[in-house]
This record gives sequence, structure tokens and C-alpha cells, in this order.
Amino acid sequence: MRRTVVESSALRSVGYDEDLALLEIEFVSGDVYRYHAVPRAVHGALMDAESKGRFFVESIRDVYPTARVS
Repeated sequence: MRRTVVESSALRSVGYDEDLALLEIEFVSGDVYRYHAVPRAVHGALMDAESKGRFFVESIRDVYPTARVS
């Protein structure tokens, strides 16, 4: 999945597959996780958030099913 580099102290890059409602996040640690059933609006809000790390913790981390990719 193609990811976009983001400005964040916690997240390195973010990708989204609208057809699968799949959000992929690469953290600054190098770990990559996929979050399933994420609405497009949530991806948009993440990308627009002033603090992407805070938005992730508050709105994504414990909300959507996840799988570690690497």
C-alpha cells in the first residue's frame, strides 16, 4: 500500500485503501499496522489533524480491529 509521509513525532507515514476501508500506519519505530473497517472520513480527519499522534490515540488505536504488518 502506498503511504504518505506525515509530520508527526509518533507516525511516519499513513496509507488508506478506500475500497477495503483499510488504514495502514507506519510508526516512527518502523512498525507498520493495518486498521480495518476505518471510514474514509476518519482517514481524512487523521490527515487534517494538527496532532496526528493524539488523533490516532483518541480515535483509532483502540477503536478498529488491527493487525501488525511488520
